[in-house]
Amino acid sequence: MMVRGKGLLPLAVAGAIAVTALAATAPPATAGTGAGTANAAVSAGGPAACGGHAALRRALHRLTHTDGLAGAAVRVDAPGCGEWAAAAGAADLRTGRPMPVAGRIRIGSTTKTFTATVLLQLVAAHRVDLDATVDHYLPGLIDRNGYDGRRITVRQLLQHTSGLPDHVDALDFDHPRTWRTHDFTPGELVALALDQPRPARAWSYSTTNYIVLGMIIRKVTGNSPSREITGRIIRPLGLKDTYWPHADRAIEGPHPHGYERLPRGGGTVLTDTTDFNMTYAGVGGALVSSLADENRFFAALLGGRLLPPAQLAQMKATVPADPDRIWPGARYGLGLISTPLPCGGTYWGHGGTTPGFETTGGVAPDGRRVQLVINQNIDSARSFEDELATISTALCENR
Repeated sequence: MMVRGKGLLPLAVAGAIAVTALAATAPPATAGTGAGTANAAVSAGGPAACGGHAALRRALHRLTHTDGLAGAAVRVDAPGCGEWAAAAGAADLRTGRPMPVAGRIRIGSTTKTFTATVLLQLVAAHRVDLDATVDHYLPGLIDRNGYDGRRITVRQLLQHTSGLPDHVDALDFDHPRTWRTHDFTPGELVALALDQPRPARAWSYSTTNYIVLGMIIRKVTGNSPSREITGRIIRPLGLKDTYWPHADRAIEGPHPHGYERLPRGGGTVLTDTTDFNMTYAGVGGALVSSLADENRFFAALLGGRLLPPAQLAQMKATVPADPDRIWPGARYGLGLISTPLPCGGTYWGHGGTTPGFETTGGVAPDGRRVQLVINQNIDSARSFEDELATISTALCENR
């Protein structure tokens, strides 16, 4: 569920590749994977000192042209400079439709920051104790295969130090046809996790942690966590592109297609994985949103509009994260990631991966907000490095 997946596979040379729909309702088509130049950018103005984002345009070009990824889009909201967005590549490899700068996307594990925010709101209201155990709220939920809910705290769930394995590791992502339409329940996902061996490291990224947190939110409030997150964050902030798809496999409204390389016949084929039942990720990764909505959410969160100072400070209390599950230099707080910038300081945000979509972004010390989406899963070290470099460029350019 994070930006880095399981293994890094060789990326095919940019050029003509076969594209097949996961639903298998149409024959494969052939299309180019990259665009030679960035698509038209949009800007809401700003002084000349804000610059023309030339380096960021080159970074987008590299992702789609040099790395051969289907498409990429970025949005920058900067104090005193307004908004700026650009895209490169294709939203639909069958039709050649250009990648949009606005449109709904799957944001994967950035959903965790929404869930953590609501949990910390309940902490501020003295309805949840960060140092209470899972068993205090959900007695007997975690009680087999050596896992004990009496020894796992809410804080540890938020911070990925609970010792729980990740149910996502039990799913066969090489052959998603076998389960992509399945409607998972939270209890089913926890059971999948408890069948897995214990993680080797003290810090271990696990979407299961957030599934359990969602169950705690339901127990404490009497409402589904999706309803609480919608009522406390999505609706008050006016995030018009952000919603819970639940078991609906399609993305509502205008959106790019998402692509992933899947094994076939001894090789791999680029596959359209846009339509997917996201109940396997739940409150740990199911949200649909947009670049603009993500920037608005992180501005509100880090600007103190969603949490009191004490809870925001707790959210930003970090521990070292595993770079193989996130990225080098990252530290994890309570649903929030800090990352050092090459131009100085640290940015706060999150990232996520779902079948067909990679997203990442955050807020720099000067308040600049950036979100990036790539509508093809990254499967090479070079592309991953270029993704991180694009974020750094967007947050540091013209500073």
